[in-house]
Amino acid sequence: MKLVILDRDGTINFDSDRFIKSPDEWRPLPGALEAIARLNGAGYHVAVATNQSGIERGLLDMNALNAIHAKMLKAVQQAGGHIDVIYYCPHSGDADCRCRKPSPGMFVDIGQRLNVSMAGVPCIGDGLRDLQAAEAAGGKPMLVLTGKGAITLAGGGLPKGTQTFADLSAAVDAILDTA
Repeated sequence: MKLVILDRDGTINFDSDRFIKSPDEWRPLPGALEAIARLNGAGYHVAVATNQSGIERGLLDMNALNAIHAKMLKAVQQAGGHIDVIYYCPHSGDADCRCRKPSPGMFVDIGQRLNVSMAGVPCIGDGLRDLQAAEAAGGKPMLVLTGKGAITLAGGGLPKGTQTFADLSAAVDAILDTA
């Protein structure tokens, strides 16, 4: 089984320093939904792993998160694709949990659920935490320059072998070109 793991905010949709707290605030980045559909069309399963500390901070509740994800899933479906699983960490950075990126817990859980070795699985995100979690899980870190990606790149310290792309569509092009 072929698998790609995506971050949500800043990779699939526009990010906000004030958190995405409602379906109305969730807006896809240009070309992102179509990129997911292209992965599906090439036989890839797509998973989302997203830190959502706004839950613990009281900025949104589970109903709001589920509504945001329902909107995302519908939008991906309308573009001809699908997302197999969504994993999220509701904890803040102060929590000592195994799921919050940069810890690899969500990635490991996704691999186990889908019965896929994480070795070399493309993991695409816009933040250093996304890339560190990918590396720790044995995946292939891929940085997009959307969201916080340009700031992440400028900050340095990227895991060895991290590939950089303008956006999700360009990252998917690279995955499909090497498949």
